[in-house]
Amino acid sequence: MSTIDIPDEHDDIDGIEVIDIRSGDRSTPFEHRVEPVSKTTKAIKFLESHPDVQISSAAVRRIAFGAVEPGLLEGARLERHRVETGWLSVLTYRAYTLLLSPAIENDRLLDEAHYAADPDTSDQQRVLSMPTAHDTDATLVYADAMDDLLAAIDRASKSVRKNNPQEVGRRIVERPLTAVPATFLNPGRHPDDDLSLVDGNSRWASCSADIKVPASSIRPTNAKDPDSLLPSHLMRLPLAERRDLVREIVKNAHRDINANTGTSRAARAKRDQAARLLNAMTVPVQVIVGYTDDHPTMGMGRFPVAVRSLLMRMNIGVREFKEPSKNGVTAEEIVTALFDAGELGDNAQVVRDVLLGRTDVTDAMKSLGLNPALRDLRFTFVVQQLTRKEPRLNAVMAAKLDKRSLQVTHRSGPIVELGLRSYSSLPKEKLAPVRTALDTGCLWQALADHEWPVENIDNDKAVDDLLERADNDDIPARLLLGVLAMVTLVTSGYLLAPGGSAEQIVGNIKVMRAGVGTVIKTVLDTKEGRQVLADAIKRIRAGLHPRWWADGHLVEQDGWKGSDFNAHLRLAANHGFAREGYQNDPTATELEDKALTAFQTSLTAASADLDDLIALRKMNGTTTELSWTVVEPSFKQLSFMGNDLARIAEGEPR
Repeated sequence: MSTIDIPDEHDDIDGIEVIDIRSGDRSTPFEHRVEPVSKTTKAIKFLESHPDVQISSAAVRRIAFGAVEPGLLEGARLERHRVETGWLSVLTYRAYTLLLSPAIENDRLLDEAHYAADPDTSDQQRVLSMPTAHDTDATLVYADAMDDLLAAIDRASKSVRKNNPQEVGRRIVERPLTAVPATFLNPGRHPDDDLSLVDGNSRWASCSADIKVPASSIRPTNAKDPDSLLPSHLMRLPLAERRDLVREIVKNAHRDINANTGTSRAARAKRDQAARLLNAMTVPVQVIVGYTDDHPTMGMGRFPVAVRSLLMRMNIGVREFKEPSKNGVTAEEIVTALFDAGELGDNAQVVRDVLLGRTDVTDAMKSLGLNPALRDLRFTFVVQQLTRKEPRLNAVMAAKLDKRSLQVTHRSGPIVELGLRSYSSLPKEKLAPVRTALDTGCLWQALADHEWPVENIDNDKAVDDLLERADNDDIPARLLLGVLAMVTLVTSGYLLAPGGSAEQIVGNIKVMRAGVGTVIKTVLDTKEGRQVLADAIKRIRAGLHPRWWADGHLVEQDGWKGSDFNAHLRLAANHGFAREGYQNDPTATELEDKALTAFQTSLTAASADLDDLIALRKMNGTTTELSWTVVEPSFKQLSFMGNDLARIAEGEPR
């Protein structure tokens, strides 16, 4: 039975040829043949005895069985790739596409995944727990149930197949995919290992898109129409059967080419489709087969971090990581590094689980004294943990963010992605403006300057008590009130990025167009503002619209939408809550304050630009120093600026 489903009509008929993938003598006509198992013996022995190959015998067999030319593996040279924590050993060869599996979970989709930290996430859509390190092998270990793993890998594969299709089949795939051995602790009836991609998932999905599930042992064949081949179909098969499936598909494709020798449209279409399939059946792959940590005592403990470190630095090709996904990976690296360094306190495992949000956090939140039903409390805990001022914590974060020195704005991206995992089940159209608003800047300096604990503010009385302390100049209470209010207002749509009509809503008066963190910080400094923020926490949690301060008390505003509250809060941040205080022309003092803020903001941006330059030089391996003539104007400008600032500022306290 043919494994290729050809439609009656085919508009793309231009004589596609099967590309010769042999590395040796090409004098004889090429026909793609899957080598017999006997050809893999020497390769297996070589890899098993290689000192830099630190994987199981089962993983070695998968590599040899999946190689298009297994004879080339004998004597192959391993490459070493530098990552943050050590060195990865990598073996490069051409493999059969279907003897690899896409990523168990695609890191490009982290911002779209549903997390267990969100109480509304269903079991069918929930993201998996993070893989751990094997005791001795360069292998990722997955503890989830196999059904959950298969569901996740199919979802990810379908997503990239739809959102990032690649042109494969007319030509062979030439840009290497990257894979790593994986093992499963709860395989059930399925094989307990695989070679899993960490890069190249879109290419894999496009290669397999036109292959239909054949009438074989993959699944019962009682369906009228064959299914598209999915990773779960392949991962159910023992290795030998999976290889036999590849042989069957290749053999049937060549049979279709040889059987359709005519010049009719249907015959040419059949040949072209078979040629496309054969060209997509192989891919270049680099498999990570070993790891050497910079600190030998760590063993394989940091291998998962090393793999992700490589992944983050190699995604510069066809489709780069979106910024939210990058921030999600970086956030997980930060939390893992803090855990490994013992910087998450005495209850480190619980804190780690709550921050990552990948597993059910109910018990973990309770052990921290926090109500697990309140999403805003977990988000606030994320903010508090990742704005702490401990030097070692900041050093770890700065290293992961590739910054010379850690500023409060640098922390924002990872905090937002971890915090939003409590809201991951929200529809995309609602979550997008929330993420945009938070990305404009949801932090302010005081959060990193002061110690402030997260308390279990889970009822109206607790909010009132917090407000009372905030009014009495209790700085930790004020910061906790501000973060809780910001999270509550932003995630409910009452404080978002300022719309173009914000001034029109409030009578054509200038509103504050800064990030949401700056708005909250400014409002938090006024007594009326604290009243509005505390009341908003209580009412939004109860499913009610927040009230506004008018005539000396809180008043419900009929007909107000989220944009109305947003505009008025930004107006109050600029001009206060007393209407007679509203003005289009700021005072001289206000102009000076704004000028100082603008100057300090520009310094922050310049520092970040310098960080980017240093990171780019590091990524490119640039070691030559910049010539003095190039940098002299910058040094002089910095010197002049320092002298000018010193003339208008107090001396540094001693």
